[in-house]
Formats: sequence, structure tokens, C-alpha cells
Amino acid sequence: MPNQNTGYRIAILTASDKGSRGEREDKSAATIREMVAGLGEVVAYEVVPDERRLLAAKLREFCDVVGADLVLTTGGTGFSPRDVTPEATRDVIEKEVPGLPEAMRAASLKVTPHAILSRAVAGIRGKTLIVNLPGSPKGVRENLATILPTLPHGLAILKGEAGECGRE
Repeated sequence: MPNQNTGYRIAILTASDKGSRGEREDKSAATIREMVAGLGEVVAYEVVPDERRLLAAKLREFCDVVGADLVLTTGGTGFSPRDVTPEATRDVIEKEVPGLPEAMRAASLKVTPHAILSRAVAGIRGKTLIVNLPGSPKGVRENLATILPTLPHGLAILKGEAGECGRE
């Protein structure tokens, strides 16, 4: 298994109408940045409005141009009519990774019954893993803490740096 500080290239994309207009501080991205410090370097960060086409375009850029190994989104995963992050993510991924959001919802359900309302998805585009996280720092912390231990191994496999998961 790779060392926890593997030097992965990480991008953070915040979906927020108010944040994109400078009306709200992006505390969720700061929480992500703090939590992934041992996993690699944040090489790209942006706040965009809750617009499906803009989110999808930025996800493509982070994957295909920036070359991020991991893209973590925050915001836009709820029931609001403006919440379109999962749809934008599905527009760009080639394969879904359902276990990550399933694990996040299961862990969050121990904290709040509202966890089952999350529409977060995760998937792969090329050699990049994209994971949708909630829009609140508390939600980010709970959800990212659940999946963070598995990310180094998953990213190593995705990049061809590790073998299969099964052991003899």
C-alpha cells in the first residue's frame, strides 16, 4: 500500500451561487484542504455558480487539463432546484464508484437522519477520481473522514501504481 503522503494532485470545486458572487466565505473548501494535506497538493480550486454546464466544464478542465488525480466537489448535492452537482458529475464521468457515496451516507446516517437525502455521486474520468461532498464544513468533515483512508489505495490503482485489492 502506498505511503499516505503520496503527492497526489488534488482539485477542489465549490458549487455555490453566493460563494461565486463573493457573498459567502467558502469554509467547506478550507476544511477539505486541511483534511487532504497528507494525501497530496491542492493544485486547483474554484468556486462556480450552481450551473450544470459550468460545473461540468470545470470538472473536465480539472481532469483533462490540470491533470488532477482527485477532484473533490463541495455543495450542490441536496434537493434545492439549484443543486446540480451530481448531474454535472454524471455528465463527465466514464464509470461510477457507488461505494464511496454509499459509505458516506451510511456513516452520516449515524449522525443525522437527513443523510439519506444526499444525492452525492462519485466516479472516474480517465485517471481522475471525482467525489461529491456536502456543502457544509461539518458535512465535509464527516463524509471525507469516512472515505479518506481508502483514497490512497484507490488512487494508486487508478494511476497503475498498485495491484488489485484481493490478497492471497
